[in-house]
Amino acid sequence: MTRATPRMTRAALLLMLVAASLSSAAFAQADQRKLVSTATLTLSGFLNDPDMHWLRNNINRAKAVLIAPTITKAGFIIGGSGGRAVVVARNAKTGKWAGPAFYVLVTASVGFQAGVSVSETVSLVMTEKGLDSLLSSSFKFGGDVSVAAGPIGTGAQSNLVADFISFSRSKGIYGGLNLDGTVASTADTWNRLYYGRAVNPPDILIRESVHNRQSSELINVVAAAAKKK
Repeated sequence: MTRATPRMTRAALLLMLVAASLSSAAFAQADQRKLVSTATLTLSGFLNDPDMHWLRNNINRAKAVLIAPTITKAGFIIGGSGGRAVVVARNAKTGKWAGPAFYVLVTASVGFQAGVSVSETVSLVMTEKGLDSLLSSSFKFGGDVSVAAGPIGTGAQSNLVADFISFSRSKGIYGGLNLDGTVASTADTWNRLYYGRAVNPPDILIRESVHNRQSSELINVVAAAAKKK
């Protein structure tokens, strides 16, 4: 009995250290996990909307999907908007989806804009140029890549051409948020925290060298939507 006690103590201490490590990692990823979960709900909401025919019918052609659950626009005279986004990308050879990679969206503007508004947006990346922009450290919508507002309703335009096709809504009403002029930058710290080591978008979206099980629901929602057509 006395000989087993030190072994049991060491085993108990080891279990405690492992548990503490796992708890610490989960705590460190709390913000990132919350954003991924919220992005999943946002995408599901857009896909289930009866007016989102174009989005549902063309997500299978998208090379990637950018989801920003919360874009806040605020200011008086001088203001702007900003928020965080996640991106999942499709492997052209296998058809499988990878990600997410984390980004920060920032728009500066000058003009009369009293008050605060909050929007959510889903953007389909339709071209190689659009996908390549996501692999850089930063890019500008309307400058480095083209962006167009996504068609809404049953009679929506079907021959729309742009690097990014963006859908947005505020308080359940579609439209209003324009990504033109917005700068998207990679959120390196968030990517590192979520995956446990330093990684960049090519590692996540192209080489698929890292994975996080918590993203499986988001990946499944995108994959299921892309298979419907």
